[in-house]
Amino acid sequence: MAYLLLTLTTLFWAGNFVLGRAMHNVLPPVTMAELRWSVALLIILPFLMPKLKAHWRKIVKHWKVLIPLGVLSVGSFNTFIYLGLTTTGATNATLLQSAIPIIILVISGFFLKETVSFRQWIGVVCSLLGVLTLISLGQPGQLLNLDINQGDLWILAAVLCWASYSICLRWRPAELDGFTFFGVTVIVGVVALLPFSLLELQSAAPIIWKPEAFGSILYMAVFPSILAHLFWNRGVAELGAAKAGLFIHLMPLFGMLLSTIFLGEGIHAYHLTGMVLIFIGIYLAVITNVMKRIPKLNRGS
Repeated sequence: MAYLLLTLTTLFWAGNFVLGRAMHNVLPPVTMAELRWSVALLIILPFLMPKLKAHWRKIVKHWKVLIPLGVLSVGSFNTFIYLGLTTTGATNATLLQSAIPIIILVISGFFLKETVSFRQWIGVVCSLLGVLTLISLGQPGQLLNLDINQGDLWILAAVLCWASYSICLRWRPAELDGFTFFGVTVIVGVVALLPFSLLELQSAAPIIWKPEAFGSILYMAVFPSILAHLFWNRGVAELGAAKAGLFIHLMPLFGMLLSTIFLGEGIHAYHLTGMVLIFIGIYLAVITNVMKRIPKLNRGS
């Protein structure tokens, strides 16, 4: 069951990218993020309220940690993704997002002084070449001319936010259970996004509320937000974080398939080249080290 839940989680996340791209002419990006998380909050609120009442002192005590975590995750990550998807394809976005483990490794090595092996640095270089291949559309000359798609830069900003959030999770308050922590970060994100959404709506074209707009927001709120959170936690509990983390690398595959089927995006040589380079980098820098930490008993039983 855990394998199915983790696979569905990555499928839901990939679907979020595809929908974000499909709806970029219908819903302004910041407002899309605000509506997504506001609906998600309304759905979980009946279950969250008792926990907020029970833990409010702990929440207030740790506000200096909870607010940055909420802003980096709910407030920034998907908002930057939706901003990027206004001018770049969902295929590029999901492939660039797969570089998150590499960014985490780089930040940990440079700023947290964690030990990074020579093989891991080779992996970082490979992944960086893959990212540069994607944002230059396979034409390195565009990098020299600084002719880079702005949407790809937004996606990279989102990647940096999620990598920073992942590292900052080491300071997450241990007194708060997973659901309460998730609920608090959603509240922080919704509050942080509200003024930017209102500002965006003043200059954006009026939203035409068609069934697909309602359906998209509902999907974003339920599947990649709530269900993905619950499924991911269940998968990690059953398999452990090391094994569960490997499932994230299914996202680019699902992203390419869904983008081709529903958006008609073509798969080009630079997509495949970039994906191969990033995955080689991930293998060298992350997966081989993760596999070493998985207990031998789990592999042999």
